[in-house]
Amino acid sequence: MTKSLETLDWRLDDRGVATVTLRRPDVRNAFNDQLIEELTRVFTMISAEPSSRVALLRAAGRAFCAGADLNWMRKSAQLSLEENRVGAAKMSRMFRSLATCDVPVVAVVHGHAIGGGAGLVAAADIAVGVPEAKIGFTEVKLGIVPAVISPFVLRKIGRTHAARYFATGEIFDGLEAERIGLLQRCVPASELETEVEGLVASILAAGPLAVRESKRLIDLVENVPVRDCDQVTVPLIARLRVSDEGQEGMSAFLDKRRPAWFAEERTTDD
Repeated sequence: MTKSLETLDWRLDDRGVATVTLRRPDVRNAFNDQLIEELTRVFTMISAEPSSRVALLRAAGRAFCAGADLNWMRKSAQLSLEENRVGAAKMSRMFRSLATCDVPVVAVVHGHAIGGGAGLVAAADIAVGVPEAKIGFTEVKLGIVPAVISPFVLRKIGRTHAARYFATGEIFDGLEAERIGLLQRCVPASELETEVEGLVASILAAGPLAVRESKRLIDLVENVPVRDCDQVTVPLIARLRVSDEGQEGMSAFLDKRRPAWFAEERTTDD
């Protein structure tokens, strides 16, 4: 199943792998109102689709996402305070649609990922990229701040690194992005697809429900005091152990066989 929208393409293959590809290469995949709306809509649909198991976010052309479209920025500069609030809320919902997607979101980063583009990297659960990537939170250079992306960035790189890069607006490469935790892996361009396929294969080898619950688990326990965590963790693991998937997983392990959900590598022609 492949669908083309105005600013992106997306497809869901028979393994449950959703691939979303930004398609504004002439402007380095920069944001405009349409891209924001379509990304929000597509990731909401992927999250709601029971057969989806992992989502890849890619970009066509030489850049991942160069931030805001210049024409869109000119338009925003003429908006009222209330109109800017409405626009910022839409952008915030877009990032949240990635971060709260029920399945893991993997960003595949090349070229520039600037401003909101770096926000997409931060909102993804896993991000892999190349050393030559150019990443930055450059909003201060325009007299503004990376407000709507800040919750996602702080979760990834922490206060110390955010304090530097939010204040300086410096551009850094993929190796630095890996060092500070924005990228989980930085590999040569020739190895990027192998790295991505390895991640996908690992996710598909895991229980589909368990993968969704593992993402939810992080939010449930992240800021809960350790003494109170059992109120969340005990009911969750008990429920999963008696679930059909949990029973199948444990039986498969004891029987030394692959569980029923295990996805064999195959190609599709849709």
